[in-house]
Amino acid sequence: MSSEEKSITVPSDSVAYAALITASVVWGGSVVAQKVALGAFSAVEVSVFRGLGALGILIPFWWWQEQGKTPWVARDLGVLTILGLGVVGNHLLILYGLYYIDAGAAGVIIGASPAITAALSSLILKDVPFSRVWVGCAVSFIGVAFVSGVNASEASGQSPLLGGLFVVLALVSWALYTIGSRRVMERLSPLTVNWTTLFISILIQIPLLWTDHKVLSAGFASVPSSGWMALVYVIVFATALGQQAWLYGVSGIGPSRAGVFTNLIPVSSLLLSLVILGESFDVVKLIGIVLVLSGVWLVTRASSS
Repeated sequence: MSSEEKSITVPSDSVAYAALITASVVWGGSVVAQKVALGAFSAVEVSVFRGLGALGILIPFWWWQEQGKTPWVARDLGVLTILGLGVVGNHLLILYGLYYIDAGAAGVIIGASPAITAALSSLILKDVPFSRVWVGCAVSFIGVAFVSGVNASEASGQSPLLGGLFVVLALVSWALYTIGSRRVMERLSPLTVNWTTLFISILIQIPLLWTDHKVLSAGFASVPSSGWMALVYVIVFATALGQQAWLYGVSGIGPSRAGVFTNLIPVSSLLLSLVILGESFDVVKLIGIVLVLSGVWLVTRASSS
């Protein structure tokens, strides 16, 4: 077997589980951190700056680990570009959603990610018949609608319905990214896929800074310490560590099984939004998270039976 055809070492189930748990917990904190960062930065600035900061971590690590010896082929550029669009959709849509909905509610909605991933995976990869997962998906979406729509006028966001829609679309982008990355990671390492798709996503977003910027007009001195701390958290944990850990876990157990670990995201985001942002934990969020996670449980049970 030539070096270009050499397969990537697949992590064991236990290592993959640990990586996915790590990613899910830090992503729960990321929802809160992004909400804080939006007080000083625009959505595009947060996305671009987090990407640039993460590349400063990922590329040196990639070079040290792989010595720049990656078995690239021409078709990879097209695949990685499409995956880069998935990164853009996920990052920007969640940020825009946080303009209109509070962090705790967004975290509950993100809990529906396994159901969305499983549904799309069943339709695209045909790994599980859709007839076995649609009920669980429907229950999760009822939970999402409940959080976004019930008592919307009393929610802290300006428009919870619109914010919830943005977050759901972000989850669709991430599900497509997760599904699409599985095939390319049969040849390229998760680290290679991570930094290349992130780099492509930044190139796509840079022109958007002309229309959506805040710090670039007011100056970096206008950013409070809380804004910088939130941005550093998003760069180091959510983007560099979290995304790398997620891809590594997916390479081990696949997108359908990996999706269940995002159940930890709403739990950590709700707790942190309560402690850090002082957001309420009311009956609406409680009912929503019960419905969302019940749907995820149904999907997981149907997928494994």
